[in-house]
Amino acid sequence: MTKVDIISGFLGAGKTTFIKKLLSDVWAGEKLVLIENEFGEIGIDGGFLKDAGIEITEMNSGCICCTLVGDFSKALVKVLDEYHPDRVIIEPSGVGKLSDVARAIEAVEKDADIEIDGRITVVDGKKAKMYMKNFGEFFKDQVEHASTIVVSRTQMMTDEKVEECVHTLREENAEATIISTPWDELGKEAISHALTKGAEIESLFEDHEDHDHDHDHCDHDHHDHHDHDHDHCDHDHHDHHDHDHHDHDHDCCCGHDHDHHHHHHADDVFTSWGKETVHKYTEEELDYLLKALSETTSYGTILRSKGIIQMTDGGWKQFDLVPEEYEVREGQPDYTGRICVIGTDLKEEELLKLFHV
Repeated sequence: MTKVDIISGFLGAGKTTFIKKLLSDVWAGEKLVLIENEFGEIGIDGGFLKDAGIEITEMNSGCICCTLVGDFSKALVKVLDEYHPDRVIIEPSGVGKLSDVARAIEAVEKDADIEIDGRITVVDGKKAKMYMKNFGEFFKDQVEHASTIVVSRTQMMTDEKVEECVHTLREENAEATIISTPWDELGKEAISHALTKGAEIESLFEDHEDHDHDHDHCDHDHHDHHDHDHDHCDHDHHDHHDHDHHDHDHDCCCGHDHDHHHHHHADDVFTSWGKETVHKYTEEELDYLLKALSETTSYGTILRSKGIIQMTDGGWKQFDLVPEEYEVREGQPDYTGRICVIGTDLKEEELLKLFHV
């Protein structure tokens, strides 16, 4: 029996960082395969999972959705046949709906010796309220269908804000195990217990879910948005530049509510924009563009941006951005500079000028 874990989470929540912790602390020694499916096709990060000996299967189709069930089934069955893993980890797009992913796996369960062990959703505690309000259709689905909810960035929040966040999540999911302790403080036993407890309520989903859902939102072609490589646009970093000095709530990052009819597909709401660049950036240029993307709506509503770029001094920098926050760190030289931006109502001509590409 191969166990399958879905690790979902909205853009920038910290899915990949949590997977790293699970690999080192909880699932060490198991034979693992990771199936990734990201929204955006610029490969930014190095393959730390490949370095750890983890097999990775990439699906760049935009989302694991009902029209992709056939393709996903083939990918999962192929992985099972080729590698005979102890566990398969599914890391869906940050704008994917957990209910769609679970449904796709359940379609494979009938023909393969697998079982869903956990439906884990990683939530950025500082952004939960704002994302729930503005992107509720996608964010709420991930929270509602989770057996375990892992709150990231709680070490940057007051106790009151953590409680408020957990209350918000509980309104959408009364049953899930919620991990709100800062990850650095969590030992193997604590995480294992939370995941096991979450797995025990999987049967609740099987009992109560209605599988005859309306799939009107999928009646269109799924396509690659750019002819680029895969994008790992979902990491959580702790020493980042934080602009939310007063720890106040920003109820709306874009001035309007995208949660209209509950039948949107990610392609209808979110845009992924990626480019390669040979431009060498000054420190001032980098600082300006990061502030512009994280603090203003001049370039659209920016929900996620990552990049690896060369600087005028010959060095390389990697940046990682979510609304109001960003981090910059030294990067390894790459074959060319690459940037990725995900958001809504992106102003692509303006982004070209901002990045000098």
